[in-house]
Amino acid sequence: PALRLMHADPAHRWQLAELARAAAMSRTTFAVRFRAAAGVPPLTYLQNWRMSLAARALRQGSAPVAALARSVGYTSESAFSNAFKRTIGVGPRCYREAATGTLPEPVGEG
Repeated sequence: PALRLMHADPAHRWQLAELARAAAMSRTTFAVRFRAAAGVPPLTYLQNWRMSLAARALRQGSAPVAALARSVGYTSESAFSNAFKRTIGVGPRCYREAATGTLPEPVGEG
């Protein structure tokens, strides 16, 4: 049930207690069982899921980064960009440019 909730509404501000209630478990039991099944804690899984959705959107669409940030649960473009870079290794704009082949022309050459 917790995975279904996270996947259905990644922008929601999920809390461990809320996910545990959905799974009819205590917070501790839920966290332990989720980690055993998924390999990571629940909120880490949610973070990774959000970044996966964002990366796909950056590769396939042209939505502004700020709109994309809101769609995956961030109220601040800056916070989203920092989380994306921490998770993926590069910022969202650089990721989009590399994925879509739209690297800017070097300045001062030519």
